Order: sequence, then C-alpha cells, then structure tokens
Amino acid sequence: MRRISIFGATGSIGQATLDLIGRERESCHVVALSGGRNIARLARDARAFGAEIAVTAHEELLEDLREALAGSGVEAAAGREALREAASRPAEWVMSAIVGAAGLAPGLAALEQGATLALANKESLVSAGPLLMATARAHGGTVLPVDSEHSAIFQALLGEDISAVERVIITASGGPFRDWPVSRLARATLQEALNHPNWVMGQRITIDSASMFNKALEIIEARELFGFSPGQIEVLVHPESIVHALVGFRDGALMAHMGAPDMRHAIGFALHWPKRRELPVARLDLAQLGQLRFERPDEARFPALRLAREVMAAGGLAGAVFNAAKEAALDAFIAGRIGFMDMAVVVERVLAEMSSAGGLDGGAPTLDKVMAADHLARIKAGEIIAGTNRQEA
Repeated sequence: MRRISIFGATGSIGQATLDLIGRERESCHVVALSGGRNIARLARDARAFGAEIAVTAHEELLEDLREALAGSGVEAAAGREALREAASRPAEWVMSAIVGAAGLAPGLAALEQGATLALANKESLVSAGPLLMATARAHGGTVLPVDSEHSAIFQALLGEDISAVERVIITASGGPFRDWPVSRLARATLQEALNHPNWVMGQRITIDSASMFNKALEIIEARELFGFSPGQIEVLVHPESIVHALVGFRDGALMAHMGAPDMRHAIGFALHWPKRRELPVARLDLAQLGQLRFERPDEARFPALRLAREVMAAGGLAGAVFNAAKEAALDAFIAGRIGFMDMAVVVERVLAEMSSAGGLDGGAPTLDKVMAADHLARIKAGEIIAGTNRQEA
C-alpha cells in the first residue's frame, strides 16, 4: 500500500487529488489530511478515506473537528505544530496544496522523511526555494511540480539536455481583466476579480490570477525549480488556457505541452510519475478549438510581473518578503480595505522599505530567517495599508 498525505485537502487541488486517489483506493493508504475552516468537508473525507489523522490549521476549531470525527478512529489535531507533526509521519507521496507561506514548514517536514513532494504550494519555492531544494537533496526527497505550467515544463524536458534550453514560456489566461483599461482596474470589485474565464479555483488563487501575482510567483518558481536564469523565462497571455508552457531549445525548436484546463492533468502526472496512466480528463478537439491566441502581457496593467523580476535580481530574502506582502495586500483587498491596483503598490513599497533597511539580505537560508522576514513584511504591509486608508478618509 502506498502511503499518501494531502495538505490542503479541502481546497480545489486537494479535492482533485482525492478524486484521483479515490479511483485507486485499493493501492493507497491515506496517512494525513489537512484543511482550514471547512471542518465538515475535512471530517467527511478523513472518514471516507480512513485517514490516520486530520488536522485543521485553526486551533480554535479543534473541538469541532473532534466532534465531527467522533467514533471514526481518525485522530484530530489543530495548529501549525500539528501540521508539521502530521507531515513528519512516514509517507511516500505528499501533496502540498496549502495556500500561502503556511505550506512551507509541512513541505520541509515531508522532504526530511525522504518523501516525494507534489508541490502545488508555489509560495514555498518563492519564499525559500534554495532551502526547499537543498532539503530534498539532503534527505533523498523529490520535488515534483503540480502547477500546470511547471508540470508542463517538467514534462517537456523529459529526456532532454537542460543545457540546450534557450528559453521557457509560461502562459497566462489574462484572467477577467485581460482587456480592461488600466483606469478601470482601479475600480475592479472583488466579485469581478473572482470571475475567472477558464479555471475553477479557490478565492485567493483566483484573485492572484486576476492580478497576475500568481504568474509573478510562477516566474520565480521556474527559476528555483529548474535553475533557469531570469532572462530565460518569458510570459505570454494565452486566453484559451490550452498551452500551459513551452520550452525553446537552441536549435529553434519549441516543445509545447497542451491539455484541457483541468488540474487533474498535473496532479495525475505527479501521482503516477515516472509512468503515465489514464486520467479522467477531457481530450482536446483541436478542430473544434479552431485557434490558439498569444499576446504579450501589459505590465502597466499587471505590475506584479515587473516586481517578480526585481525580486529575482535582489535575491536573499526578497522572495519571502514579496510573498508575505502579497498575502497581506490580498487579505486587505478581500476585506475591502484597499483597491485592486493598490495590491501591487503595497508590495512594491514593502520591498523598497525593507531593502533600504537591509531586510532583504539573509545569507544562507533557514526556516527561521524566512519566517522572520515573512513576519516583518506583514507588519510593514499592515502599516502601509493603514496609512492608505487614513489618506483616503
């Protein structure tokens, strides 16, 4: 029996993973499932899959989880330390789908056990890419990308000499605001940002897609996963979301990975790697599609892309600061405290202030250094957001 854990089991990636695992239950044993505030869903799935332990990230919900699991034999736990403990339990394959920097510590704990980490938590690589990859090497763990773009790059590189790669192209749908004038974006509402044309995702990642902060994180992620230089990584807007990435080689060839916009492609590839198995996903009908469009992104509309390149140039703890400030700004937008375009303004100001104070220079990365930078960046972002609100008042 293959021992499997899923962190972020109640979100869209976690639910898609459980859908695939549920189709081969006879060969899988679920060790741990984690979730956030959706206790009913977490308890339902923990019972259905016979998990050893279910963990909610919120300590105040522990009693609710215990009550929901009463009589099931599934252990209930809550909080950050419980997540790390659950991730330390022996498992061969671990899905990291917790949203945000909170996914870093469980991911490191899983790699320390020599597990294969299916990484949907891009924030781990953005905040602490060198630390994560070094941990995998030190303990014989494996990091497999689950972002559709990075899974596409990984697959296009199979059997290839990576030194022959000239460039990689990550595609972006452009989200709901692809054709909006910049002047209108300042008034974009939360509901409009959640109206993604192609993908069904959670609230936070859907808004990140609308602002292209999601794509900014993916640029940094590509550098950390594959070792590409920033100049090799390009972004193209591709409204159909059929081509997930392209890899260009020095002979001029472009290898494209194509598939319907369904995260079970990337999840299933990581689950069965190095083999390919049949997946319950739609097959493309290229004749019906008719055309595939590509265009360069407008960085005035999507300043997050420029900020990502500045972060890579800065190095050190810039990635951790960038991600933390982005998460704080996203929280403020969801709460209605700042406007849509203000998110990039907050992130840029946090980076500038911490850079001038020497807060981006961290030396050799450790979890403590990353989390300290994360904490300080959130404080700075909160101060800037509060100041913005006072000026508007």
